Amino acid sequence: MVEYFTQHILSFSIWLPVLAGIVVLLTANDSKPNATRWLALAGSIVSFAVTIPLYTHFNFAEGGFQFQEGFRWILSFNINYHLGVDGIAVPLILLTSFTTVIVVISAWEVIEKRVAQYMASFLIMSGLMIGVFSALDAILYYVFWEAMLIPLFLVIGIWGGQNRVYATIKFFLYTLLGSLLMLVAFIYLYHQTGSFEIVDYYKFPMSLNVQILIFLAFFAAFAVKIPMWPVHTWLPDAHVEAPTGGSVVLAAIALKLGGYSFLRFAMPIAPDAAHYLSGFMITLSLIAIVYIALVALVQKDMKKLIAYSSISHMGFVTLGFFIFNHLGLEGAMVQMVSHGFISAAMFLCVGVLYDRVHSRQIEAYGGVANTMPVFAAFAVLFAMANSGLPGTSGFVGEFMVILGAIQVNFWYAFLASFTLIFGAAYTLWMVKRVFYGEIANQHVAALKDINKREFFILAILALLVLALGVYPQPLTDMTNATVTQLLSHLAQSKLGVVAPVDMGL
Repeated sequence: MVEYFTQHILSFSIWLPVLAGIVVLLTANDSKPNATRWLALAGSIVSFAVTIPLYTHFNFAEGGFQFQEGFRWILSFNINYHLGVDGIAVPLILLTSFTTVIVVISAWEVIEKRVAQYMASFLIMSGLMIGVFSALDAILYYVFWEAMLIPLFLVIGIWGGQNRVYATIKFFLYTLLGSLLMLVAFIYLYHQTGSFEIVDYYKFPMSLNVQILIFLAFFAAFAVKIPMWPVHTWLPDAHVEAPTGGSVVLAAIALKLGGYSFLRFAMPIAPDAAHYLSGFMITLSLIAIVYIALVALVQKDMKKLIAYSSISHMGFVTLGFFIFNHLGLEGAMVQMVSHGFISAAMFLCVGVLYDRVHSRQIEAYGGVANTMPVFAAFAVLFAMANSGLPGTSGFVGEFMVILGAIQVNFWYAFLASFTLIFGAAYTLWMVKRVFYGEIANQHVAALKDINKREFFILAILALLVLALGVYPQPLTDMTNATVTQLLSHLAQSKLGVVAPVDMGL
């Protein structure tokens, strides 16, 4: 039994939360919502526990795919159910399964309408997202990529705010166009290679012009998901309208799907195009880092401010990808995981306030630290981590990317470092107005500090933020061999010459 589990650990990681979600739906009882909550919690904890062996049994010295499994799926089109993970995928899978547990606990006393459907949506979404990180067949990947959007649409569209339908449709339209172009790229590669295996695409030689078209097709899908400037406008709307759990999953995991997919598809399949278009990608990344940070500075809605800060921080990720050095890529990976913890924590903090006052507007608060001192301590810690305070995880990834950037071009590092300045500006400005000063109004005066459930969630996230900030080695050790192998692959041109290294704008 143990051997069977080890051989099919990825399938268990994907389908166990999906099955748990279906069971929650089938056993839903509106008269006993607590029973539904406990069942969903048990399903999420077991699903998280199943993914832990991916780390404990991972061979850190191997850069290739591990835990591979599969079978022939659609024979006539050579489509396979093929799974496997490397040092880039495993941390994101663990982040996904862990975040699902947090989301289930965070909704315990908050969601009162259609509890079973809400919990089931997140469980099913978790399994489908893990499928995206695990798939080594292009069509299987595409199925998971599209399917995970359905529960996310439902979460925003049913439990969201007043303009939830508008936000959902906007999200749908943005993602649909990009995904269709990605599918076109897969179909082209299939006709050229006769295979949907991702590894076969890595070895297939293509001219520079073809690579550029393939890269741009992938870019259309992944840039929307990250999201990169200028296709970022759906994200603030989606965050504002989404319930707290939806915002947590959207920021902590969904954005990482785009970053992961650049490393899995766009860059290794079209390495010459990745080098050729690196100036374009770095320019967009720096615009996101600097311009979007300035946009965040003028936001009046706390959720919008955090949403724009997420776009700015993810600009660091794409910058780290396209400077093509070890520090940049590893820093980008640390930044993705770190942002998962910090953004989840910040949206949960906004959710704590919204549940009590029913407002996300910064002007509705003031002096919260006087009535909620424990909560304020957590919120300020996460705010400092968001602005890149040394000793927190927010500093490590950004510092590594800046060190990697300065090896390539001083001005890249100079402009990227502005996010530390602007990040501190918009974060401290929000903290000052919300938490410090005199008690602003009777609503703030009536606030009660966080309960045991809220304390438990925020304490775990605080420990993770500090642990990754002080000791990131367990994460960097896991990614090291894979990053080294990826950089080696990117250095080998499919045109028969070494790809250019000039990263000038």
